[in-house]
Amino acid sequence: MPTIVYVDDSRDDLFYLDYIRKKQQIDVDLFCFSTAETALEALKQRVAEGWAPPELLVADLYMPLDSGIGLVSRLRGDDRFRTMRLAICSGSDADEDRARAFEAGADLYLEKPLDLAAILLNLEV
Repeated sequence: MPTIVYVDDSRDDLFYLDYIRKKQQIDVDLFCFSTAETALEALKQRVAEGWAPPELLVADLYMPLDSGIGLVSRLRGDDRFRTMRLAICSGSDADEDRARAFEAGADLYLEKPLDLAAILLNLEV
């Protein structure tokens, strides 16, 4: 079963994705965090305990304190997370936001609302 970490300062968006997972009975371990810092600490702890990094981390583009761009940049520079696919999500479809995400090292740019089933299909590719 794949593991996905979702980081978003919007509690509504975090709730929605977990609700969709349950409603559509999608077989995925989903861990939701409201800040980049708590997500990063949980990832470090997971690896320190011998667990493999999640298959995917999805981070909101615009968050206070540390944006999704900052989190992706930090993870991309850390060898412990080199196998993890990284995605930035946003309600924005602006080309410059997409470009910033890829420049930071994101593998994917996802538009909100997130489609969990489609995300999992993309992981299988």
